Amino acid sequence: MNARDPALPLQPDEATALGQYAARVWDEEIVPALTDYIAIPAKSPMFDADWAKNGHIEKVLRDAASWVESKKVAGLKLEVVRIEGRTPVIFFEVPATKAGSDDTIVVYGHLDKQPEFNGWRSDLGPWTPKYENGLLYGRGGADDGYAVYASLTAIMALDRQGIPRPRCVGIIETCEESGSYDLPAYIDVLNERLGKVSLVVCLDSGAGNYEQLWLTTSLRGMVSGVLKVEVLTEGIHSGDASGLVPSSFRILRQVLDRLEDSKTGRLLPDSFHCEIPGNRVDQARATAEILKDEVWKRYPWACGADGGNVLPVTQDPVEALLNRTWRPTLSITGVDGFPELKSAGNVLRPFTAFKLSLRLPPLVDGNEAALRLKALLEDNAPYNAKVTFVPDGRAGAYGATGWNTPELSPWLSTALNEASQAQFGAPVGFIGQGGTIPLMSMLQKGFPQAQMMVCGVLGPKSNAHGPNEFLHVPYGKRLTAAVAQVMAAHP
Repeated sequence: MNARDPALPLQPDEATALGQYAARVWDEEIVPALTDYIAIPAKSPMFDADWAKNGHIEKVLRDAASWVESKKVAGLKLEVVRIEGRTPVIFFEVPATKAGSDDTIVVYGHLDKQPEFNGWRSDLGPWTPKYENGLLYGRGGADDGYAVYASLTAIMALDRQGIPRPRCVGIIETCEESGSYDLPAYIDVLNERLGKVSLVVCLDSGAGNYEQLWLTTSLRGMVSGVLKVEVLTEGIHSGDASGLVPSSFRILRQVLDRLEDSKTGRLLPDSFHCEIPGNRVDQARATAEILKDEVWKRYPWACGADGGNVLPVTQDPVEALLNRTWRPTLSITGVDGFPELKSAGNVLRPFTAFKLSLRLPPLVDGNEAALRLKALLEDNAPYNAKVTFVPDGRAGAYGATGWNTPELSPWLSTALNEASQAQFGAPVGFIGQGGTIPLMSMLQKGFPQAQMMVCGVLGPKSNAHGPNEFLHVPYGKRLTAAVAQVMAAHP
């Protein structure tokens, strides 16, 4: 086989071959591997305190590591890196095939999962994989157990055709769904081994539709934790105590009124907001032109009071995109202190606790926001009640900071669009995401000159973290080939 000239752009037949190879590996190897992966309840440490003893994280980690090693990629080295008391990380590296290249491409994914949740279709379940009409149902396949398999497949697709690429390094963690609190320690340990990072490929994000490649331009930060209000040491007959003992729920509502306008959902403290950059507003307008009302129609709305569907906060596609990516929002994701309805007697409850999930704009510091939120909720409690807010996280890292992608270099902008055209037949789209990937802000601080390709398979109705989560396999195949094509275009 004649050596390929690395200065030549990728040819149409080469792009086609990348897609064909990726599709074959997905069908023959990745879908079966992910089917096994979905069946394992590898819940993140926040949702499984006995994760080490239960061994589910260890199982999915070992399975992924074995799959990578079995591919026999030339020069590949893999290590399961462990720090005492922390979740483990897969670290693999593949040497460059591009002569003279001293750059490194970092590929990232995670293997830990969100908990079960309820509402799954009767024939589905979080740990019951089902492949149906191109959709692989079950918890974690799309978010984002596929990443390690797709990343190596992209590398193998290039090597199989003799298309040069830089050195590639993989970081696959098992703590992302808990806020990646273990990851900074591993980045410190691995820092010298990462090399000269010039491109980060993160496969833990989403897509506006399944018809084109989507680049994530921003991610929100997050503060999560438990807000608890205590008024009694035990429950008391409500007929005896109500009107004298203040309701813990009413106090909690008053405390939350400091944070959120309950009529509009707007967060009241200015410190939780930031100015939206003009280029992100322009991109939101362009994306709104592509997605139109699907920005809000894609959600599983309940039937409303008049027989129609419940309405969104806004039906303006541009404002909808900005609301879910650049504006802070509060969600209540769990409660404690409430009996089930069937067991709810006439008792005034001693406490109420809510799990809060506060999404922050990309430019707001997560840790500072967590400290401000704690003070806002706890100070000057009504009736001198015991009000506590305990943020998730460890060692003072109480909040995750969001991320705003650096300006795209000309080569990456061109490569993304060419990859989208070749693999999808449509131009690349740009979209902010409302989720949080703490690694991105960490890597941007550590490698400020690196370019970022953040993308993923979480498109319409894929429903990560919720019931009936699925991975859109045809999109995963094309995304894998697109990633390979961008790697090949690295200058």
